[in-house]
Amino acid sequence: MTASTAGRRKTMKLNRKYFIPSIIILVLITFLVGYRLPYYIYKPGGADALNPIVTVNDGFTSEGDMHLVTVSGITATPFSYLWASIRPYQEITPIENVFPEGISKDAYFRLQLQMMEGSQEASKVVAYQAANKTIDIQYIGVYVVAVVEGMPAEGILQPGDKITKLDNVEIQNTNDLMDYVGGKAAGDTIQLTIEREGNEQIEEITLQKFPGETKKVGIGISLVTDREVTVDPPVNFSSGQIGGPSAGLMFSLEIYDQLTEEDLTKGYQIAGTGEIDYDGNVNRIGGIDKKVIAANNEGCEIFFAPNEGGAANSNYQIAKQTAEDIGSSIKVVPIDTFDQALDYLKQLEPKA
Repeated sequence: MTASTAGRRKTMKLNRKYFIPSIIILVLITFLVGYRLPYYIYKPGGADALNPIVTVNDGFTSEGDMHLVTVSGITATPFSYLWASIRPYQEITPIENVFPEGISKDAYFRLQLQMMEGSQEASKVVAYQAANKTIDIQYIGVYVVAVVEGMPAEGILQPGDKITKLDNVEIQNTNDLMDYVGGKAAGDTIQLTIEREGNEQIEEITLQKFPGETKKVGIGISLVTDREVTVDPPVNFSSGQIGGPSAGLMFSLEIYDQLTEEDLTKGYQIAGTGEIDYDGNVNRIGGIDKKVIAANNEGCEIFFAPNEGGAANSNYQIAKQTAEDIGSSIKVVPIDTFDQALDYLKQLEPKA
């Protein structure tokens, strides 16, 4: 046997010696970073400037910026679960608490995007009315976003159905439908007129109580009101795959700022959160502690938080406490309405 042959055999033995441990390590790493656990992790997201996301045609520019703050959410892996369990302001929750029972993940994310579109429509209405600009609202109808498994609508309605009537009563928005159904009792049957793929059809559904509820009845659907809001000058949104309704307040402030000549930012970096309705009321949202951290990380100086009428443990109280806990100098401002946020900014001294 030559020396070279002996060397090759020795190398092969060494390769075999480390082959199995290497495979074990590779499998372990793959498990730690790739295996999906039945948990969801929420953590601080980003705080993006809004002027690239919201654009009013020929709108005015400002020295400072309004910011859209987000919470990041991922399905847990063993590694991310362990990391989140030792990191502050990362929240681990069972995945069934995130995705409503009977609604698929795809349907849930579609609902979140629909809610984002709804917040954009509401913010347009609030901002254009406050700026005394041209606006026209046409109600198009109520659409089914998701159907809950085990409830009466399952197998009868499907996402995308447009509901036009209940028992020959015309339905223009979700409140019309909820008010009508709210006056019924479990066991009552209602007749729905729907449009599906351009065809009208009539379905009958018997109401039942929601699981865990003693009085609330329904058919088991998630809904969205489709409105056509026409404004002048036009405004465009490019929020991508960001979902949920919590950007409404900041959308409305950004639109107003671009519609009016006065620099509403006064040179500051301004963030905030809160679901806004068509009357300009700002409502509670989730994950505000994480949003404060996201805004602080981006260098924001002012943060608007829903005050909930001064209620204990309000979004404002949580946001204020979080800012103190992380040693942030960000100014947390309590607001209940768009007008309160607007008044605060109008009275703000320009940044030196």
